[in-house]
Amino acid sequence: MRKELGTFVLLVALCIVVAIINPRFLSGANLQNMARLIGLYGIFSIGMGIVIITGGIDLSVGSVFALLGVLMSMMLSEWHWPGALAVVAVIGVATGLGLIHGLLITRLRIQPFIVTLCGLLFYRGLARFIANDETKGFGAGAGFEWLQKLATGSVFEIPMPFVLMIVIGAVMWVVLHRSVYGRYLFAVGRNEEAARYSGLNSRNIIASAYALSGVLAGVAVSCSPSIPIRFRPLRMEILSSYTVSPRRCWAGAVYAAVKARS
Repeated sequence: MRKELGTFVLLVALCIVVAIINPRFLSGANLQNMARLIGLYGIFSIGMGIVIITGGIDLSVGSVFALLGVLMSMMLSEWHWPGALAVVAVIGVATGLGLIHGLLITRLRIQPFIVTLCGLLFYRGLARFIANDETKGFGAGAGFEWLQKLATGSVFEIPMPFVLMIVIGAVMWVVLHRSVYGRYLFAVGRNEEAARYSGLNSRNIIASAYALSGVLAGVAVSCSPSIPIRFRPLRMEILSSYTVSPRRCWAGAVYAAVKARS
């Protein structure tokens, strides 16, 4: 509790300093934009947190976001897929990539750092190749207006990505702290060998954590069909949004969003 309180005080101090430097920081439009970014980083952070709980790391999530964003843009704007089909496809690809990472780590016993670092370079290069090294967008949004509303809409002036992050965070809190699966994740993260001797299939649990992280990456991409896809790496913002506040990902996401906009 003391660590979370210290993080909260640091966050408030950071916001005060930024507001003094630029008074427009507290404007309604900027707060909405911040909340939208916080929602995006927060969804990523929850997935990253699940992986970190198991004692792993995922450096490739920013490049996965770029690859999925390019694919989603092409599905909607060039291939004219229905919005629902594009979302399912993006989440499916993200889940598959996460599962591949988990299997390489648990079955071939390759270090998570190596697996995901290679993924970072490969997925970023693949995204640039597919996109012809150009910025991809979503045009006027004809045919998938409901999907754009998911990214740009709001509920009682609260941006939808932020609302979605709160919902996902609440669900994952229940999963982590009130379910058997959550106990298994913590057990494997504390001592994988002891968990295996206790009868847990630690390899499947770790692989499922990476797959779940992939699912949340796909969900985050689905919340951004109004954001042009550029190839700016997001991995440090995503890592910092979890490590700044390991038990309160939303606070870390605020820190990452402020840092990203500065």
